[in-house]
Amino acid sequence: MVGKRIGIGQSDYKNLLDDNCYYIDKTLLIKEMIDSGSQVLLFPRPRWFGKTLNLSMLRYYFEKTEKDDSYLFKDYAIWKQGEEYTEHQGKYPIIFLTFKDVKQSNWEETYNKIMHLISEEYLRHDYLKDILKPKEKEEYNKIEFQTAKKEEYEESLRKLSSYLEKYYNQKVIILIDEYDTPIQAGYIGKYYDEIISFMRGLLCGVLKDNSSLKKGILTGILRVAKESIFSGLNNPEVSTILSKQFDDKFGLLEEEVKEMLEYFGIPEKMADVKDWYNGYKFGSSLIYNPWSIINYVKKHDEGLKPYWVNTSSNDLVKQIITRSDEDVKQELGELIKGKSITKQLSENIVFGDIEKSSDTIWSLLLFSGYLKAENVEIINKKTYCDLSIPNKEVEYLYEEIVMDWFNESIYSRKLEIMLKSLTKGDIKTFSKIFKEFVLRMCSYFDPTGEEPERVYHAFVLGLLVSLNRTYQIKSNRESGYGRYDIMLIPKDKKNLGIIIEFKKVEKDETETLETAAENALRQIQEKEYGQELLDLGVDNILDLGIAFQGKAVMIKEKRKQF
Repeated sequence: MVGKRIGIGQSDYKNLLDDNCYYIDKTLLIKEMIDSGSQVLLFPRPRWFGKTLNLSMLRYYFEKTEKDDSYLFKDYAIWKQGEEYTEHQGKYPIIFLTFKDVKQSNWEETYNKIMHLISEEYLRHDYLKDILKPKEKEEYNKIEFQTAKKEEYEESLRKLSSYLEKYYNQKVIILIDEYDTPIQAGYIGKYYDEIISFMRGLLCGVLKDNSSLKKGILTGILRVAKESIFSGLNNPEVSTILSKQFDDKFGLLEEEVKEMLEYFGIPEKMADVKDWYNGYKFGSSLIYNPWSIINYVKKHDEGLKPYWVNTSSNDLVKQIITRSDEDVKQELGELIKGKSITKQLSENIVFGDIEKSSDTIWSLLLFSGYLKAENVEIINKKTYCDLSIPNKEVEYLYEEIVMDWFNESIYSRKLEIMLKSLTKGDIKTFSKIFKEFVLRMCSYFDPTGEEPERVYHAFVLGLLVSLNRTYQIKSNRESGYGRYDIMLIPKDKKNLGIIIEFKKVEKDETETLETAAENALRQIQEKEYGQELLDLGVDNILDLGIAFQGKAVMIKEKRKQF
């Protein structure tokens, strides 16, 4: 018998099984869903914890199709639960949408992407046109061909569900995957209000007071509730990572990981795997990260790696932590030391409050999978818990962020010292730090290519931009008998005025860096670039000649007091 394979990136349940890939049985999610009395269920879980695969499983179980898909379930736990559950297989019309790839940087592209997704679902059910009235068919075509208005798209899923119910004489199951991905992209891309408004209309339209709805299942990373996305719904049941119900249906249990390692012949790796990839607590269950587990098992000869934190984007987390206050950063330092911190949690993430409230930051990190919660208590209707870093893989990400802070803070402090030295006329200090910045620049840009003076010119202008509160910064402007490269005009005329001229030294020239810097100073003098400063009443002037040859830099100065 041919052994099972590892299906990395396989999120389609049928394809996974048909391709003889290893599958960890999560089919009892079907039973719990049927048993639940709630019409709408929301499952917020971290990314890559099996949400899309589970929704795909539900689709193949419930969807009424021409082909019999029952063979996909007969070897798994759901089929042993009896006719009370198996009678639901292949019985219902399904609407299935996944927003996991809706991550565009602006609203127009996002809206077009969502229109396309809805259009594809309409096209999948194109047979419905046979039962539609002329007016309904016209509206159907407008959605399918992406010519409808925004409000028509907001109503599109509700109308599709009513057409499906009419065709099958059976209520509809709505499956919506990663509903909050475009909302997070909207927050990062500054089109948050537009996406919130649209998603509210779309989701409330199909999930609120919809007589054609049998069940609605949504997955996402966060519960975005207080922005009124779900404010109009009739009390959806939300199963977060703090909930005991459904706690073992997303992610892998320890015994499931052990069985997988044994199946693939590496049971001795369990201790290492536990250090790197476990540590999550969902409800009362200890959970392992499934994406990291399947990648490690597939590539175990390459050693333990941070597979999960290196997939898709950590932009939102990095942006929020970087913008956080010093208290948050100090507490993060405690977490990296292996300690825990006690925090109040909010299960309803309000993006507008993320940078205002540290409690919201910690809640976002927890529900996104970057922290784990223990000792959860509810005191006066408020939820408190101890937060810690779940495993070495996530610790790796935090250390990376902290190193970015460290490097950035050094960069910021040195820039501040360098600019202060420049405006005070301390060119020895300025020159030393400036040369370090040039070396840093050379790792990103090539100042030896075409028009290297332009590269240096733009680089120095970028460094000087933070002086714009105390100086007017000009470049390539006429003054005297020519054009200076950069001039800093003090807003307080008692302060130092500064003129900068660049000179490039070619490799095959006899000119040295020192003589080139002297020539730059001579040009400032001969062209009378300082006349503009004198006309403005600035009589304390510093001339700087900056010569360069690749990464090598020489700075010469001349002070003039009138």
